[in-house]
Amino acid sequence: MSSHRHHHQDHRDHHGSSGRGGHTADIDWDALAPVLESGAEMHRPLSARAAAWVSEQLPARDVRRVFDIGSGPGVLTCLLAEAFPEAEVVAVDATPQLLDRALARAARHGLGERVRVHVAEAPGGLDELGAADLIWAGNSVHHMGDQRAAIGVFAGRLRPGGLLAVLEGGLPARHLPRDIGIGRPGLEARIDAASSSWFEEMRAALPGYKAEVEHWPALLAASGLTDARSRSFLLDIPAPLTAAQREQLASAFSWLRSVVEGRLDGDDLAVLDRLLDPADEQGFMHRPDPFLLAARTVHTARSSGGR
Repeated sequence: MSSHRHHHQDHRDHHGSSGRGGHTADIDWDALAPVLESGAEMHRPLSARAAAWVSEQLPARDVRRVFDIGSGPGVLTCLLAEAFPEAEVVAVDATPQLLDRALARAARHGLGERVRVHVAEAPGGLDELGAADLIWAGNSVHHMGDQRAAIGVFAGRLRPGGLLAVLEGGLPARHLPRDIGIGRPGLEARIDAASSSWFEEMRAALPGYKAEVEHWPALLAASGLTDARSRSFLLDIPAPLTAAQREQLASAFSWLRSVVEGRLDGDDLAVLDRLLDPADEQGFMHRPDPFLLAARTVHTARSSGGR
């Protein structure tokens, strides 16, 4: 499972994905990896709170193995290693370049002895890993054609009393006021609609695709897991953004433009091009009002045989 993620609710913040469905061949991962890592770093406060909430559900002393499915460059992997200081944490991703960054990050944070990597396109390729006390699947299940079956695979890898945590859904992120002074008001809402259309096509093209009601607690329960819980976490970075945050925003919207081209009208695309133009005073790099407001939801459930 590659972490070049793209959900219609999170693609701008995690910079999109073509890690499934056979679209990875034309991706320059060496160029994209730093963008993914900076995006994940910007979301680190939200991810840290989510990891802390998960750690409240499992005694840290009892957690010996953790899998981070779709780990990407390892920002969350390292947070999990910090939350569970006795555990080996395995970053699972289909892209070796991203796993290299995960190992480098772990070494920088003094976690290198407990973090290892495994190249696999989840949910397949996990057999040789054995079992885990915690499996985290962040913004990755929606890139698997049969989401119900994927959750079943993960549930089958849990030790008795172990926890599966699935980060899916939330609210569409916002980065700009409704009226930005150029073009027609409501640009982000129209981008959401266009990218939702794209997302449906992306999912329908996945190998083994099956339509599914995305009621995540019910899907967890259908795999035999119990004690389902859900909690949403807010990321609120008000204006003005730093230069690095602006660059991340522009990079994410640049990818997004390739998704919505042909789905937005010409006037909206022209406005988007102005926002992406580093020389335009109305662009992301100069205007005073870009921000980041996002909500992400984590769903957890436990395997039978409590702790």
